[in-house]
Amino acid sequence: MPRQRSVFPADPLIVEWAGAMHGRGRSPLSVAAYAGDVELFGAFLGKLPKGQSAHGKPWPQLLKANRSDLIRFIQELMSNRGYSGSAVRRKIAALRSFYRFLRRENKRPDDPTADLEPPKRDKLLPKVLKEPDVTRLLRTSAGWKTGWLKVRDRAIMELLYASGMRRAEIAALKISDVDLQTRTIRVMGKGRKQRLVVINRTTADAIRSYLGVRPRTPDESLFVGHSGRGLSSRHVWEIFRRVHALSGLKAPASPHTLRHSFATHLLEHGVDLITIQELLGHASVATTQIYTNVSMEHKRRAYDEAHPRDRQKDR
Repeated sequence: MPRQRSVFPADPLIVEWAGAMHGRGRSPLSVAAYAGDVELFGAFLGKLPKGQSAHGKPWPQLLKANRSDLIRFIQELMSNRGYSGSAVRRKIAALRSFYRFLRRENKRPDDPTADLEPPKRDKLLPKVLKEPDVTRLLRTSAGWKTGWLKVRDRAIMELLYASGMRRAEIAALKISDVDLQTRTIRVMGKGRKQRLVVINRTTADAIRSYLGVRPRTPDESLFVGHSGRGLSSRHVWEIFRRVHALSGLKAPASPHTLRHSFATHLLEHGVDLITIQELLGHASVATTQIYTNVSMEHKRRAYDEAHPRDRQKDR
């Protein structure tokens, strides 16, 4: 199992299934996320109080769960816990994989997810911060008393906006992935697809400053914590949340908001969609196309360049 998970799954069925997924080439991050989804369902079946961690506990109820249990779980997530349709779809995908594995291994005779209808895909535009708000966020100190932690968190925040990387991708970075001379970083993205991202000079300087104060540790992770071990994606989220709270920004935001802001701002400043697609690691430019729906500046520029009326002399 990947190091990003803070607690190793205790349920033997989840452990066996996760091992099979890993053996088929699924990325450690995907395996960890899927295992967490199944643990969450186990906690629901075991009536664990909302808010308590489901990690590191066996959930024998999983083996006997039926379609009705799954429907109640989906209703709970969407009605009472506020999960989005896309988040619920991923959890259904994890459970479908889990129960297909149990049936394939003859651990139960049926698949309770067989006829389960997932919620429709959300068609929401991504949330984007305005450039002054991003600047305010990046100028906010994380407030640590320990000096090197401030330098580390500034480098992480700059990197989120400079590269459009996902928080899990940042957590997985090794020192060897970073080339400050060429200002490029090798990233392992979804589906274990590698890509090169470019960073700006401000971010390169911030990483260089962090490397100058980074604790000595045998861990090869770029970003480490007090223990000298690499950060998890959850740590990156907590760092962002701390900085966001101290910045005083009213608009809600997350590390993924900086990814959306990165793409939108590049588009508004004239970068083409193909380049943005490659920087983000999207498999298809159709996925990147959503940012043209967000960027009013891009729409206005394209409109002004195409519409003939303002160029007519007799108007």
